[in-house]
Amino acid sequence: MGEAVDKAYRTIRDGIMRGAYPQGAHMTAQDLASAIGLSRTPIREAMRRLHAEGLIQIIPNRGAFVSQWSQVEIEGMYDLRVLLEGFAAECAARHATEEQIAELRHLAVEMRRLVRKEPAPLDQVAQNNDRFHKTILRASGNPRLGDLLSSIVEMPLVLSTFRRYSAEELRRSADQHVELVSAIEMRDPAWARSVMAAHILSARRTLLQSIALADDRGVDG
Repeated sequence: MGEAVDKAYRTIRDGIMRGAYPQGAHMTAQDLASAIGLSRTPIREAMRRLHAEGLIQIIPNRGAFVSQWSQVEIEGMYDLRVLLEGFAAECAARHATEEQIAELRHLAVEMRRLVRKEPAPLDQVAQNNDRFHKTILRASGNPRLGDLLSSIVEMPLVLSTFRRYSAEELRRSADQHVELVSAIEMRDPAWARSVMAAHILSARRTLLQSIALADDRGVDG
């Protein structure tokens, strides 16, 4: 049962991450079981896990829905990211090891290479981005930051998939990663914080503009 629940959890979560299940989409155990090829029991358990993480909402007598967030909620969470990840970048500039800097440099250069492909392999870009930001957290030397961010970063990352980015925005994001590594390598905390803040704020603007355009077209964000 454990393996089946894990498979169901990963499949549904990946579908939400990829936008296959948009915000507000109604999800039934029967439909998911048919699509994934599992019984409803592991599907229901996986849905409970996703509900606990805030990715779906289970409403009594109505069913399960992919979570939706208002513009105010999104802006508030990105404000927290600016504070926490900006501080993490500042700490990384002080405490990162040479090995961690080398890893960050490798990930940033690889991401810049990927976004210049036509078309860009967005799943690989997203994986590199996730590894990059987690390496920044490790390099900060403050494990509490990871705990704090884990409760707020998942949702923005779900919403802010790279599928919302134009080619120019993808390249700008990748270039910001490269600049951030330079700031950390130069042991310049203020520079590192400012680059991270700009990186997150530009991502927020891209996300909100994308949602606004989708709303104007009458399409789920």
